[in-house]
Amino acid sequence: MSASPIETDALVIGAGPVGLFQAFQLGLLEIGCHIVDALPHAGGQCVELYGDKPIYDIPGTPATTGRGLVESLLRQIAPFDVPMHLGQRVATLAREPDGRWRLATDQGTVFRARTVFIAAGVGAFVPRRLTIEGIGRFEGSRLFYHPDADTLARFTGQDVAVNGGGDDALRTALTLVAQARASGRPARVTLVHRRDGFQADAALVAEVRAAIAAGTLGFVVGQPTGLDDEQVEVTRPDDDIVAAPVAALIVCLGVSPRLGPIADWGLALERKQVPVDTARYETREPGVFAVGDINTYPGKRKLIVCGFHEATLAAWGATTIVFPDRAVPLQYTTTSTRLHELLGVAPN
Repeated sequence: MSASPIETDALVIGAGPVGLFQAFQLGLLEIGCHIVDALPHAGGQCVELYGDKPIYDIPGTPATTGRGLVESLLRQIAPFDVPMHLGQRVATLAREPDGRWRLATDQGTVFRARTVFIAAGVGAFVPRRLTIEGIGRFEGSRLFYHPDADTLARFTGQDVAVNGGGDDALRTALTLVAQARASGRPARVTLVHRRDGFQADAALVAEVRAAIAAGTLGFVVGQPTGLDDEQVEVTRPDDDIVAAPVAALIVCLGVSPRLGPIADWGLALERKQVPVDTARYETREPGVFAVGDINTYPGKRKLIVCGFHEATLAAWGATTIVFPDRAVPLQYTTTSTRLHELLGVAPN
């Protein structure tokens, strides 16, 4: 719980490609920002749905992947040291008497921002959860959904079960196996999936199959149906129940979009999208902008490149709010010494 609100010029809701590029454009204009995302890592839909699939329509980049694009955008905003608050969903948005916006997350973090940029795609992507009675009490201690690298590192050399059959589940299981091997500590990593087949990148599947054959990765066909302080129970397709002692159950069953609290913010939604103007990409609430798939306007196209354009004009639209007493000049990264300083590329 934050002791006091985090003060910022801008809060970006969403750490997908458009949200990350929004932070870059704000940085060029010297508008400080924070980023919040419901997922425990940056990338949003692009990483969750297209992490290893090719993308061919990014300007100047003949081919990349969702993961590769996000990695490039993270490198691009690195000079601005943008704080990220991941694994948190913005729950409330309210205007304060002085015109600023007060926002609070479901984890108790509170922000006071002059401007807000909603880059939430089709909504906050939240992990699909297990529907087992009472299992929620273990979340964050023995139960984790799509955890980040730091969380995985906590269980190096410990017995862990990974539930799922997609890219993220397979990658997580292989990471835990590699961590155990590197640490020299024996551990049993078990992959649990409802069937003996995976919906994942062919190279990942081949690597998992090889690890199972070599005995470095366990595999159980079934679904978790119980978790307690010592073990996980898995029910097989024949209703036989097997139990294994584990330090943690890691669930990677994919994510699904939830519009969630955005629907309650008074932004006059149209078919679950936020109407904006096309000069500043501002909503009907002054100081609240919407970019990317979450917004709508005549001629809207849901393309990443369009989101980049929207983020650029939205950042400029914020300058009159953040810097009300001065005009912000247009500068070019090719020639501006100030921008070179901000980007860390100025000659010594």
